Amino acid sequence: MTIDVKAPPAAKAIDWVRRTHDLGPKIATRAAQADETDAFVAENLALLKAEGFHTAAVPAELGGGGASHAELAAMLRTLAGYCGSTALALAMHTHAVALPAWRWRRTPEAVEGLLKRVVAEGLTLVSSGGSDWLDGSCRATPVEGGFRVSGRKVFASGCQSGDLLVTMAVLDAPEGPTVLHLAIPMRAEGVKVLDTWRTLGMRGTGSHDLELTEVFVPDAAVTVRRPQGKWHPLMHMVSLIAFPLIMSVYVGLAEAAAEKAVDLATARKPSPDTELLVGEMETHLTAARLALGDMLACAASDEPGPAATSRIMTGRTLVARAAIATVEKAMEAAGGAGFYRKTGLERIWRDVQAARYHPLQEKPQARLAGRLALGLPIDG
Repeated sequence: MTIDVKAPPAAKAIDWVRRTHDLGPKIATRAAQADETDAFVAENLALLKAEGFHTAAVPAELGGGGASHAELAAMLRTLAGYCGSTALALAMHTHAVALPAWRWRRTPEAVEGLLKRVVAEGLTLVSSGGSDWLDGSCRATPVEGGFRVSGRKVFASGCQSGDLLVTMAVLDAPEGPTVLHLAIPMRAEGVKVLDTWRTLGMRGTGSHDLELTEVFVPDAAVTVRRPQGKWHPLMHMVSLIAFPLIMSVYVGLAEAAAEKAVDLATARKPSPDTELLVGEMETHLTAARLALGDMLACAASDEPGPAATSRIMTGRTLVARAAIATVEKAMEAAGGAGFYRKTGLERIWRDVQAARYHPLQEKPQARLAGRLALGLPIDG
């Protein structure tokens, strides 16, 4: 007798965009207050964590949300329409999880432990790669069983509610300055959050400086060693996976600004000038969307390496330019009403300026693209 054995039902896919919209109004109510008082959006991030967003990037096989890279980008883009600071702070944790999730499909043994901890312990990851980048920062001094790390990290978004700092330190090795990639518990002895985050925009991200004083890091916490200032496969992976997620936030801000501007413009008497401004705004917004789409397509199809990194970083520049230009035109199209805080446009204008400061910034990005086009080594 033949017995039909049915496979267990597949886990139901989660609609992360819909879930973001469900929570969005509650998140938006706190946005203005956080911005005006330089307050960290801790409540918003706690709400998102309670709803499973902090494990969205973890593969479903490991107990996470199983969101694809494109789904994560759409989630963050949607969230930015409600609160830019909340979206950017979540993006910094999300990309730090999405990278080991991407690696898990290729070398699971290297990253599975971390991904399981994110689920089991509810870890929030804090990164400092944007300020460290190829050169790294802080000094690592060898001691028995590991290293003592001292120095200062900047732009540590979400550090006030973070659990694990994934960062870098520079070791003076016989072969030359070497950057160590390592993980440090935020509550480790010698880790101090400095109250430094007083900024033009993205005020709620809590991107304070961190002061590390003789923090012990065991050998086992060092995941990668690479020459200082040189491109390494890990940095190509970071470029491929992290930056489409980060830049999704700025496209979301541009979309929110355009929507507000249209609402304000339609409440006034129509004029040819308004029509022109709205048309210019929509053109810039389309450019931002197209550039982000190409970044996501690159992440979906290309392998990490110089060509993919240049494509991603070119997209980063184009998204930043177009998102900022969109919001500029939105301010013009909205007229005087856009100057009032209550419309939310001026906050978006301030928040979108942060797009300028993520690596690679425009000049280094253009130089990378130029060297690649000329057939020169990218480490020049």
